[in-house]
Amino acid sequence: MTVTKRDFTLQLLIDAGISEGMRVLDVGCGSGDVTFMLSRLVTATGEVTGIDHDSHALSLAHERKAALGLKDQPAFIQSGLLDLPQSVGTFDAITGRRVLMYQADSVAAIAALAKHLRPGGVMIFQEHDTTMVPASLDAFPLHRKAQGWLLQMIDREGADLHIGFNLHRILTHAGLVVESVRAECLVQTPDAPYGLGHIIKACLPRIIALGVATADEIGIETLQQRLDDERHQSNGIYIGDVMFGAWARKPAIG
Repeated sequence: MTVTKRDFTLQLLIDAGISEGMRVLDVGCGSGDVTFMLSRLVTATGEVTGIDHDSHALSLAHERKAALGLKDQPAFIQSGLLDLPQSVGTFDAITGRRVLMYQADSVAAIAALAKHLRPGGVMIFQEHDTTMVPASLDAFPLHRKAQGWLLQMIDREGADLHIGFNLHRILTHAGLVVESVRAECLVQTPDAPYGLGHIIKACLPRIIALGVATADEIGIETLQQRLDDERHQSNGIYIGDVMFGAWARKPAIG
């Protein structure tokens, strides 16, 4: 029997109540990873809209939609969190992954989004937190250096590096009732490959532009292999990321 690895995001959405027939808004959707996941959960009887301010990311989302042979759903709209048009209406659920951490005022962002959430609707956010990581018993110098490049990048971009520990406060101060907060470590072992090098490659222009590291320092063409070699040689465990998930409900009228 083949055992499928449980996906943190998918389980979070299911446990928060995303199901067939719901109308869902995915904010900061990027190229649509979570949006398409939501679309499968709500099925053809539901409706999913993804929004993002990045036109390039939305173009990729539309290309993926066409490649999948999808016509009406999901829909994609170019918009920021704070200027979402009233014409989108209200939703049964609003979701976001790794987007709240970049908001200058996260409470204001949630409060603005809540205006598009029906009474009794659910707000679901997944954010990554650096408070307790990196963590390991062995040294893992290259892993720590590579993780450091990413952390410095998002810090210089103004992100909240401790957003996971702040989620309950943010949702509560925005007027929602928190129902659950959970966290899960991303554990890397010698035989569990993780694409840290590939993530850094995708972020390379931002890392260099922000002065975090130079291309020569990073050595991107061999970075992933060097990371894999370090894990194999150490025979230990490295934890480089902690994922937090939370959902909260908008109080029903009356």
